[in-house]
Amino acid sequence: MSQTGRQSLNLSKVLCVILGGGQGSRLFPLTKDRSKPAVPLAGKYRIVDIPISNCINSRFRRIYILTQFNSTSLHSHISRTYKFDQFSAGFVEILAAQQSFTNNSWYEGTADAVRKNLVHFMNHDFDYLLILSGDQLYRMDLQEVIEQHREAGAEITVATLPVKAAETPALGIMQIDETGRVTKFLEKPKDPSLLEPFKMPQEISAKLGLKSSDDLYLASMGIYVFNRKVITELLDNPLSDFGKHIIPHAINTHRVFSYIYQGYWEDIGTIRNFFEANLDLVSELPRFNFFDMSAPIFTRPRYLPGSKINGAQIDHAVISDGCIINRARITTSIVGLRTIIGDGTDLNRVVILGSDYYESQESVEQHEKDGLPRVGIGANCKIENAIIDKNARIGNNVTISPAGKAENLDHERYFIRDGIVIIPKDAIIPHDTVI
Repeated sequence: MSQTGRQSLNLSKVLCVILGGGQGSRLFPLTKDRSKPAVPLAGKYRIVDIPISNCINSRFRRIYILTQFNSTSLHSHISRTYKFDQFSAGFVEILAAQQSFTNNSWYEGTADAVRKNLVHFMNHDFDYLLILSGDQLYRMDLQEVIEQHREAGAEITVATLPVKAAETPALGIMQIDETGRVTKFLEKPKDPSLLEPFKMPQEISAKLGLKSSDDLYLASMGIYVFNRKVITELLDNPLSDFGKHIIPHAINTHRVFSYIYQGYWEDIGTIRNFFEANLDLVSELPRFNFFDMSAPIFTRPRYLPGSKINGAQIDHAVISDGCIINRARITTSIVGLRTIIGDGTDLNRVVILGSDYYESQESVEQHEKDGLPRVGIGANCKIENAIIDKNARIGNNVTISPAGKAENLDHERYFIRDGIVIIPKDAIIPHDTVI
């Protein structure tokens, strides 16, 4: 983007709204006690840190997060993390669904969530409302989206991602003309024959330098820009969802354009996607790079000590702050904050979300007296293809693996989703347990 284009955009004219999602049932049991944006990510972050950081790195500092379920831990994280100085007029605030004398219903969809807060938003001075999803992993310069929106004379812009035909059944697919204007929308097409008119135009593929030998289609990323006047017009109805209702209707009545994004993007709203996206971070060239300091991902500063490794063998792993790892073997795993791992334990493809606290010696001794493990992972355990949620107590000589079990299973001590064992938050797995 040209420097003059950047200078012409008044950054204070953009208001950002992050959609916190509903019950987060696809991420259960990680969402049993927390909202989807509050789920820990990559050892030390929360999912919500991704869209907030994209906003801050794009120099947009007026950010609302709309949430409704299990929002206590999200409130705590936001209030402790994102504090702008009193002279910047910046803020990160949560707007939780609430009942009032005039409205006794919860958020019923993405558009309904924005509609129920529209009066509040309209008290701000803004030209563009930027709406983001709260459960995606990507790094995007959002100024470029706004700038293209302005240059195209768009009333609505939808960020889209080129995908192959095999990926289209789970996504909303856009048809665009040679100018980038959206002309048709197809929601999660199951019939391949419907895709033919939705192929990306060759001239646009060539212009973007896309060299895929497969046909490409443009999938909505759930990221939208609306002009101030347009958002009030489009929400003056009972329609509840942007992707299913608002955008398809608007294509026929407004200037809707596509912003084509070519970087890494992953929907981490399911257990399988969340698990694989975390494990990808331990590869030598991860698709999402937390080490990119040109656009850092922000989170809460915790002032923890550096992790201590006492003779462990570690191969392709992320070790977060404040851990104590004894003579264990750790392969292709994420080790979250304050994790303690005992001697002789073998971890392979494990995502550990860490702990909220260090257990006192008195507590450790009392639990030992009661025959229960301390917080962390004990000695001589073997764990593979698993997610260990926060503050779990896993005893000595414990085996955890999904091998030979159903793809999806609910047990009093654990869950299995998409072939991955999940040990829930605060769970106690006694010594010598085999899962």
